[in-house]
Amino acid sequence: MLLYLEQLQKEAAPTEHILVAIDHTAWERADAKTLQDRTHEYQRGVIVGQGYSTIAWIPEAIGSWALPLLHERISSGSSPILQAASQLKLVCEHSVNPVLAVLDREYGNASWVLALTEADIPADCLMRVRKNACLWSAPPAYSGRGRPPKHGQKMRLGDPTTWLEADTEIEIDEHPDLGKVRVKQWLDLHFYRAPGQKVNLILVERMKPMSNGQPFPPLWLVWVGERTLPLETVWFKYLRRFGVDHWYRFAKQRLHWTLPN
Repeated sequence: MLLYLEQLQKEAAPTEHILVAIDHTAWERADAKTLQDRTHEYQRGVIVGQGYSTIAWIPEAIGSWALPLLHERISSGSSPILQAASQLKLVCEHSVNPVLAVLDREYGNASWVLALTEADIPADCLMRVRKNACLWSAPPAYSGRGRPPKHGQKMRLGDPTTWLEADTEIEIDEHPDLGKVRVKQWLDLHFYRAPGQKVNLILVERMKPMSNGQPFPPLWLVWVGERTLPLETVWFKYLRRFGVDHWYRFAKQRLHWTLPN
């Protein structure tokens, strides 16, 4: 891991983000009844086995390369979020450049945001959130009576009638892969269980319909961190997350990681 980071820091500008992807996968061990510390994992349904958390460096702007920096088993006393937070903190400690982590919907919630705060991790994160998730705006001014409010207006992502007015909206006319794209951003929102941690909400919409005439599902992202990136480019960083999925497929199919009994 340190060799990867040292080489990257030589090639990258001091202020350029190191892009890492975090995910967790499972090794099904349903027949290994004497295997210690098996857990219930979700992988195309609930299975019995062992979970593994991986943080991988995504070194290129295009392509599917992902170099795993840490690949560790998740014990029954931990969780994917706690394990990922520990791995991300270790990478930040060994990196001179700022770190940007991209994560899927499993981490797009208050639990991950609170884990970042509690562990004091100086990384920026871009997470996908569920299309039916809810976020809240900043609370109104204190009236002087009762307990100060923690939440403002509720925004249900699945209900456009509850959406606040976007702070920023741009259109990218012809993206080379996605065609015309519309991107909206809402600033200073928060999850219900993490009212003190502000996040930015990003909506990405492909304007061209699918081959069957139906619109593409919207992509909802949340940014949390002190540094910011231009809206024109920040949303596209999430698409690089799929490099870690290619790594899992390579490890299981070509390296036969989960083949032994």
